Amino acid sequence: MVKLWLRRIHLLIAVFAGLFLINSSITGTLLIYAKNIQQAINPNYWQVEPQVSPLDFVDIVDKVEKHTAEKVRFVEPASAANLAWQVQLNNQQYVSINPYSGEVLLQYHFYDTFYGFTLGLHRWLLFQDKDEKTPFRVLVSTASLCLIVELVLGFYLWFRPKNRIKRLKINKNAKTKILFYQLHTVIGVYALLPLLLVAFSGMTFYWKTQTASVVEVLTLGDIDERPAPPTIQTALYSPLQLGLAIENGLNALPQASLFRLYMPTDFKQAMALRVQTPEEIHANSWIWVNPYSAQVLNVYDASQVSFATQVWNFRYKFHIGDFAGPIMQFIWIFVALTPLFFVLSGCYLWYSRHKKTKPTCK
Repeated sequence: MVKLWLRRIHLLIAVFAGLFLINSSITGTLLIYAKNIQQAINPNYWQVEPQVSPLDFVDIVDKVEKHTAEKVRFVEPASAANLAWQVQLNNQQYVSINPYSGEVLLQYHFYDTFYGFTLGLHRWLLFQDKDEKTPFRVLVSTASLCLIVELVLGFYLWFRPKNRIKRLKINKNAKTKILFYQLHTVIGVYALLPLLLVAFSGMTFYWKTQTASVVEVLTLGDIDERPAPPTIQTALYSPLQLGLAIENGLNALPQASLFRLYMPTDFKQAMALRVQTPEEIHANSWIWVNPYSAQVLNVYDASQVSFATQVWNFRYKFHIGDFAGPIMQFIWIFVALTPLFFVLSGCYLWYSRHKKTKPTCK
């Protein structure tokens, strides 16, 4: 009786979350290579001819602001020499720029690109209200929670009966119904741990407080909060010293590479450099500099934080499978597609169990 009710719960959750899981599975798979696809489709917008060295940040900011008549919010250098740099403007638009010549290749809205469209569909189903909020994010996160429950239920249904190891075999010559049941079970067992962690890491971007508490309990430590950006006091019309400020900032963590440069939006805001140290998998370290005096105000080295914080900072790279080279990204394709397979194979198994057979005439 318990097994029967667990199967019914397993089915009901799949019915509720099935479409959301299919969407997350397909878009999550596409996002692994979405930027590469985008660059291949329109190379004139995203790729450049590599040269000896790019222009100074000061020149790039100046050229973008003259071209767009908008202030620059941040500059993001590319990860490869043949890729354009990306710049965000204060009006939320983006600019793709050739860092060697300063030529603006494209001015665009982020969610109009292939990568942006896929990301928006994956995270909040592309719906934004009039205040540009994304209320459907809760549905996506709830679907991830449902997936976790489904995985645990499925594992229990496999583990409870005897001969569980023998049931991890797949008979290629079995009937279609039996073959899909075996695949559904075996893939579920082997993909259990990575898929649990992928679903949980996806939830951390919406339910931050709750999931952070879980990480703290499991790691027996506290997640450190990043320091608040310092404020500055300066004369109203003091000239910016961007070049020297960037140089001094990077010298504060000489081994780190610049991931993104945030420009000040008012006279009280410091310039922020988001950097990645060699010990980090993703750029979580920060340097704040006074853009008028070029004085380094504060340094946050994320490689020196607690273990719980390092686990928390690792969640983004783990979620997208970008932490152990191209082989891991390729493996992540199969991990991302498993929810799609579970939903479709589960529907097939339910249909085959309940379809009515036509009576034969004698």
